[in-house]
Amino acid sequence: MELESLGTYLKSRRDRVRPTDVGLRTYGTARRVPGLRREELAQLAGVSVGYYTRLEQDQAGTASEQVLDALARVLQLDSAETAHLHNLARQSSASRLVRPGPETPQPRVLALLESVAETTPARVLGRRGDVLAWNRIGHALFAEHVDFDAPRDLARRPSVPRMFFLDSLMRDLHRNWDELARIHVAYLRLTAGRYPTDARLAELIGELAMRSGDFATLWATGDVADCTVGTMRLRHPTVGRVDVDYQVWLQPDSPDHRLEIFTAGDGASADALRLLAGQVTARRPADFRTEPGRPRTVEQVGTNTTESAS
Repeated sequence: MELESLGTYLKSRRDRVRPTDVGLRTYGTARRVPGLRREELAQLAGVSVGYYTRLEQDQAGTASEQVLDALARVLQLDSAETAHLHNLARQSSASRLVRPGPETPQPRVLALLESVAETTPARVLGRRGDVLAWNRIGHALFAEHVDFDAPRDLARRPSVPRMFFLDSLMRDLHRNWDELARIHVAYLRLTAGRYPTDARLAELIGELAMRSGDFATLWATGDVADCTVGTMRLRHPTVGRVDVDYQVWLQPDSPDHRLEIFTAGDGASADALRLLAGQVTARRPADFRTEPGRPRTVEQVGTNTTESAS
């Protein structure tokens, strides 16, 4: 799948800004475009109509930071959307997709994961949302039907985006699935802007767009957002309703890898997590593997099947 260009993004953001949002009067006249006209945006940003038109057609070459910031101001972009705009502007049309090697979590990130108590769910995600590691309660909270050791196997490494949109068990788990789905897609778009030549990322987006109508609809909105804090409202098959707040920890020497830590959102959820932790402790390691006859969603839809050492 070909990833987004600067021009495509500019047009999608221009379409959503109403003239009244930026102080323009329409005098009740009919308009042929849903948002701002090119000439209106160009005038408000202080650039020529011809130059802006070339930007939107991806024919203007490199745009300066000052121009991009002016466009972001008129388009009312937030910090994540503005960062995405700058990322797209740095892309070269001559750049080719490359297939990066397998991701390996940095020792410092794993050390942080090891330091998290087993009563606190945690996991390490890679650039494309692959689970690189998780603690036992993190695994039990989000993916009991997946082999605990799957992140260590490149052929079976779970992909959170694939599972979120293609795994019915994962969908049933999240009571606020619709809200989280929008965040997932918006963050994946931000990631795509950061890594425009990542062939594996392009393949992931293309696969999800083909196999999930929900993903395709959300991707078409063009929304961009960072994902560092939030709330997941779960319907866990073992301990029932659990609300957890998540926060993301990043390491400067490993910016691609995210340590996600989940804490109870209320007293009842804290009790549920303690109950789950007790169940996890009581199990033998072999019990974490998928049993014969149980759903094997990780092999079917949640696995990073394109990952290899090549």
